[in-house]
Amino acid sequence: MPEGRLTGEALHPYFGPTHKPGVPFAVPASLRAANTPPADLHTNNFGFVSAYDYPFTKQRDNQFVVGLFGGSVGLWFCAVGADRLLEDLRRDPFFRDKELIPLCFSHEGYKQPQQLLVLTYFLEIGQTFDLVVNIDGFNDVALAHLNDERGLDISMPSAQHVDGLINLVNQATLTPEKLESLSAIERLRARLTDLAARAQRAPLAAVHVVLDRVYRRTVDEYSRELGRFSNLPSNASQSSLIQVTPRVRTREGSDLYADIANQWARASLMMNELLAARGVRYFHVLQPNQYLTRHTFSDAEARVALSEESPYRKAVAEGYPALLSTAAHVEPERFFNGLDVFDRETSAVYMDNCCHYTRTGNLLLADFIAKSILASPGPWKRAN
Repeated sequence: MPEGRLTGEALHPYFGPTHKPGVPFAVPASLRAANTPPADLHTNNFGFVSAYDYPFTKQRDNQFVVGLFGGSVGLWFCAVGADRLLEDLRRDPFFRDKELIPLCFSHEGYKQPQQLLVLTYFLEIGQTFDLVVNIDGFNDVALAHLNDERGLDISMPSAQHVDGLINLVNQATLTPEKLESLSAIERLRARLTDLAARAQRAPLAAVHVVLDRVYRRTVDEYSRELGRFSNLPSNASQSSLIQVTPRVRTREGSDLYADIANQWARASLMMNELLAARGVRYFHVLQPNQYLTRHTFSDAEARVALSEESPYRKAVAEGYPALLSTAAHVEPERFFNGLDVFDRETSAVYMDNCCHYTRTGNLLLADFIAKSILASPGPWKRAN
């Protein structure tokens, strides 16, 4: 954590939760190619993890900008899977002489309409794209469902991610239990930063392996504490500077997931309309999830990836079919259903009991997206 800051998180007036600029982002050794040193990743001027400040302006005619949108799965894909996606695309003659520039607009907890709002804002301030990929679905059903349980509207940013920031702005909403949990979160976050820095400096491979294992255990502990914090109720306060809209109507049973799916699909259609008007190809990917899959789990992977107590399990089982049903009616060939991407993979593809992927999982997803793009109508067809 940068010196003097209580948290690296912030509230953006348009996007909701975001990161402050200059916050380091560590990719553990388990998610990097063998014998690859950690990349020096930080958040940019807008708080997104990117090697470029935004808006990025092309310096050469052959530069081809690829925007990557989504939640935390999209963020990890930016760091782990994006290079593989670009490598796959470069095998096609259309991309071979192009300098592909990946720009990450993904953030933990983002769900529609946040991707739409982020895209609209950056288009308005002059960011150009040649191709956009939006990887989502899980947050839309899992986090909107939790919003509804807490009496917040499904269109609002995730309560899990915004609640702690509200507590910081208006400390009257903090209970003693939440204050204790928040302190533990910050200690664990600082430890993760320290472990990543020590691993980067480790002179011996054996030391690096040990530190990486400790890092992963700390990530698990950090994730559990985040979950505990998000499930602790806050004190009510009508005087908070941050107002989160309550439910606009009561939704029961299948109506909840039908409304979530319709909101998700409408936002995606609007992203496509904004981009199509500018001649930009848009592709929408439904991310795989362990709670609705035919993937065969080893005992070791199951211990990491599956939890009967998961607050997301029921939402995925009930919400994903609603997403697929809605997409079948409104999403044409630009929609890629990634649910079966991991079905034939025997090695571990999930790295936690939420939704995130191992290096193998990210690479498989990258291959699937590239193959699906190249099989879709586009200028690459005319180049072959």
